[in-house]
Amino acid sequence: MITHSHEHDGHSHPPTDARQYDRAFAIGIALNLGFVLVEAFYGWQVNSLALLADAGHNLSDVAGLILAWVALIASRLHANERHTYGWRKGSILASFLNAIILLLAMGSLGWESIQRLQHPEPMVGETVILVAGIGVVINAVTAWLFMSGSRTDLNLRGAFLHMAADALVSVGVVLAGLLYLWQGWQWIDPVLSLLIAAVIVLGTWSLFRQSLHLMFDGVPEQVDLPAVREYLLGLPGVCDAHDLHVWAMSSAEIALTAHLSVGGDTDRDALLRTATQGLHERFAIDHATIQLEHDSGCQLSCSR
Repeated sequence: MITHSHEHDGHSHPPTDARQYDRAFAIGIALNLGFVLVEAFYGWQVNSLALLADAGHNLSDVAGLILAWVALIASRLHANERHTYGWRKGSILASFLNAIILLLAMGSLGWESIQRLQHPEPMVGETVILVAGIGVVINAVTAWLFMSGSRTDLNLRGAFLHMAADALVSVGVVLAGLLYLWQGWQWIDPVLSLLIAAVIVLGTWSLFRQSLHLMFDGVPEQVDLPAVREYLLGLPGVCDAHDLHVWAMSSAEIALTAHLSVGGDTDRDALLRTATQGLHERFAIDHATIQLEHDSGCQLSCSR
């Protein structure tokens, strides 16, 4: 006899309230798009590489925010006969693309900084400081809007990292302006831009690596697969666990399938309830599909 347990339906149940971030995305996109226009205008007026590069970076982040928002909306679409898991995987794809966009933006910033370092140019320090200071506030506020969700959702983490990175770049631009006014160092603008780009690349690499891992159905980093196997083997009546697979359905949802060999005297309904509840409580796995297989040689005494 074979028994199955499916602890999910065709709808999405993300751990974070996805709709609460609609307003955060709308505010973040509007603020950053407006700031891009202001920063690009004044960067062009005062010939500041830091401001122009930061404006380009902010524009890429607006695209990243839009991408993350679209993925969040797509994750709410119900499953159908063509997409039995819905569009949840889109949040992982958005995380990956956001990491790529951010890495490319920092590569561009680094290249421009090297070019400007070879040919330093003067800048209007006061204007640079004022515009970048506004950017610090806007980016910090936008990052704060996604801070709580970034702890549990990789897609929201991508949005948070984008905004936090922008805030850091803007802080660097302010410092460049202050140091220029103080010492008159024309090289300080590209040097600080290089340092900031390096810091952001280091911080973004984890997002890139994790999202790429999940795109190929890798086991989420927060899940200890040996511990999951040990837990299943320790259930009453279970003698063997095989065909165990754990993967991410979305940037915030984890799924599991497994075959468990049990003895003939095992209370299968109770076992399935215990297994799915334990997987939820211990490993945050809410989408578990367990197949029970009768093993005539399996006795209750073999369970731990």
